[in-house]
Amino acid sequence: MKLDSSPARCLILACGNTLRNDDGIGPNLAEWAEERFEQDSNIRVIARQQFTPDLAEEIAAAESVLFIDSSVELRPGRVDFFPVIPRTANGGTATHQFDAPDLLALARDLYDSRSAHAMLLTVGAGSMELGESFSDEVEAALPRARGVIEKAVFRFLEN
Repeated sequence: MKLDSSPARCLILACGNTLRNDDGIGPNLAEWAEERFEQDSNIRVIARQQFTPDLAEEIAAAESVLFIDSSVELRPGRVDFFPVIPRTANGGTATHQFDAPDLLALARDLYDSRSAHAMLLTVGAGSMELGESFSDEVEAALPRARGVIEKAVFRFLEN
């Protein structure tokens, strides 16, 4: 991933485990985005196995954030794209697992961050078994997911 530590206007944050078949869709799409936008210093891509609290600082420095993850709650291969709203205070945030609303709330609470746009792209996962290949449904969803990422990034940068 990009080594430049300067803040980006658009931050792409992806998570997933590449050793668990369809759960690896986040890192796969992050790698694609890294190559697609490599010449644009306004875009920063970070892929992790899971979202962690230290990402709040990156989120606070960006104008827009695109989260990418898989979901076992969606039909395999389904691509969803929707706004992320920071989680409201509920007596504390668990530190062992963060999701997009938790990270936005943490960025808000620690850095008074109000990202202009925060969106989540999820792809329905069919197989989370050990392995390094995607199910047919997820493989077929890759072009659509890439198109959503591309359109979102261009929209973020227009504003």
